[in-house]
Amino acid sequence: MTTPAPRPARYTAVLRLDGVSDKTGFLDRCARDLHLPDWFGRNWDALADCLIDLSWWGGAAEYELLVHGWARFRRAAPEDAETAAGILADAESFWAARGTPLTVRYDPPPP
Repeated sequence: MTTPAPRPARYTAVLRLDGVSDKTGFLDRCARDLHLPDWFGRNWDALADCLIDLSWWGGAAEYELLVHGWARFRRAAPEDAETAAGILADAESFWAARGTPLTVRYDPPPP
């Protein structure tokens, strides 16, 4: 009988938004930096779907997403940044309700 591999305690991903100035760039960077699955459709709904699945991040006990360059992205594309922040906040709430925290940390934090 084999023992299943232990679940990792925390999975941390880093999203680097340097040079990102629009929705397309944001979604492309998410695909690259977050290692989103092949089925990611590069739209807001697909991002939301990926962030409430997270099986592709390895089934950790908790998740952390570090977002670097948020202020520049927010200045360059305020409406896209607002939509993205809403999706990330919804994902945090979704996982909190299931007892598996997803914490999004912005550098610097949104106002």
